[in-house]
This record gives sequence, structure tokens and C-alpha cells, in this order.
Amino acid sequence: MCTEPESGMTRVFQLLGKRWTGLILAALMNGPGHFAQLRRAVPGISERMLSDRLTELAGLGLVRRTVEEGPPLRVSYELTDAGRAIRPALVELTKWAEEHLRAGEGARCPGEFRD
Repeated sequence: MCTEPESGMTRVFQLLGKRWTGLILAALMNGPGHFAQLRRAVPGISERMLSDRLTELAGLGLVRRTVEEGPPLRVSYELTDAGRAIRPALVELTKWAEEHLRAGEGARCPGEFRD
């Protein structure tokens, strides 16, 4: 028998189910980062996609965007308290994946989620 997931579960996977979102959160777990640093930390993401995801995460209150006056003008991103609160859940999901999902070639657990 299949039952409909709770609305909270639906919202979580609407967010985390988007490509790159979890990896961006992981990249910010160790502290703030500038756009270029985040782009290097998430291999394969385009500048446009990174910008879109950061804007979305900021809109949800998970990431704080800070403009550092220049020159040069720099923008940094960091997790808010709400963004940092997701860490325990991501750690548990990472443990589950390592135990139950076969790793693809080149797959590795982000260090931010290791105990």
C-alpha cells in the first residue's frame, strides 16, 4: 500500500532533489565562500546554475549573501542558522548512501558530511 508523503517530506525533496543544491550546501558547510570558490567546489556546475541556486537558497533563508565593497567588489555566501541546521540530516543521508548505494566511478563522500 502506497501512501502520500507528508508535505514536509515533499518540500524537502523539492529542494534537495534539484541538481547541485545538496553539493552547494555541502560546499558551504565549512564556512563562507566566494562565488569562484563555490564554482570550483562544485565541479561541472555552470555560473548561471550556481547563481540561480544561490539566489533560490538565499530566498529560502538558507544562505546569506554579503557584498564586500571593493574595489574589487566581491560577494560571499554563507549558511544561515537554518542552512546549518540541515547538516545532521545530510550527514545521515551520506551514511545511508555509503552503506546502501553503490558508488559510481569517481564518486566520493564530501568531507563535510563525514563524522
